[in-house]
Amino acid sequence: MFGMIKTWKALQAKGIMGINRRNADYVLKYNKRHLYPIVDDKIITKERAILAGIHVPEMYGIIETEKQIDKLPQIIGDRPDFVIKPAQGAGGDGILVIADRFEDRYRTVSGKIVSHEELEHQISSILTGLYSLGGHRDRALIEYRVTPDQIFKSISYEGVPDIRIIVLMGYPVMAMLRLPTRQSGGKANLHQGAIGVGVDMATGVTLRGTWLNNKISKHPDTTNAVDGVQLPNWDGFMKLAAGCYELCGLGYIGVDMVLDQEKGPLILELNARPGLNIQIANDCGLTHRAHAVEARIAELTAQGVVETPEERVKFAQSLFGNVRKAEI
Repeated sequence: MFGMIKTWKALQAKGIMGINRRNADYVLKYNKRHLYPIVDDKIITKERAILAGIHVPEMYGIIETEKQIDKLPQIIGDRPDFVIKPAQGAGGDGILVIADRFEDRYRTVSGKIVSHEELEHQISSILTGLYSLGGHRDRALIEYRVTPDQIFKSISYEGVPDIRIIVLMGYPVMAMLRLPTRQSGGKANLHQGAIGVGVDMATGVTLRGTWLNNKISKHPDTTNAVDGVQLPNWDGFMKLAAGCYELCGLGYIGVDMVLDQEKGPLILELNARPGLNIQIANDCGLTHRAHAVEARIAELTAQGVVETPEERVKFAQSLFGNVRKAEI
């Protein structure tokens, strides 16, 4: 019992945020329920981002009913690759990534050959709500397949690595790179076996990673080091994340982005209930950083000042960047 108390006090001192604190002090406090559909539905998120001039993977088409499945050939046309996903899916479930065509069939990113009928069956499953939050009837989204920047080639296994940044009231507070593995089936989802790698907020240089809640320094499939990698266009990612506060109005979100080798940084989706494993990846707690942002907001509010996304990024980088040694 004494050991457990000692461990808990050590975690508190380090500012580790638990799920109860996250829910009570941040999700419930800063995220208004009527705004949830903006982030829970990928189609709505994408449409709002496009209107705001924020880059997202191109949307080829939407299928809302069983009858509309007949439109699939017209939606995909002669494109060799595309992605089918549920609008309200979570955790990467229900997503089908087509990387190429093989005669009259399709090849998934993992190399599996599927028929057109199997694509239709997948869409039908999506429509029934099989993958949606709460099991509600859903819509299927067909969109551009992201091609990861070459910088990820040596530290990722198939799939598309993504970058998650936690944003509090428009201020980025913590970031990590999520790398697919063989175990995760090429998906950048930590619960399915992907790697989470901390990222220095000021520089965009990767730190040590976590895999299945264990600290690692090398990718289990490629055996290459995951730390010390400079992510390109880091300031661009930070500004994109900060600007998502104005996009959705939610005060506590996880912003998931990808780096396409041709189109650059793209917003993939927003999450109103971002997980807490990002703290393990960064070997640092969220609580102290969140308190610093709240203090900053209180100070500026008293002065009648509202910072721009660029100013919020500058503040976050000055306070949360280049401090790894001090926080370990």
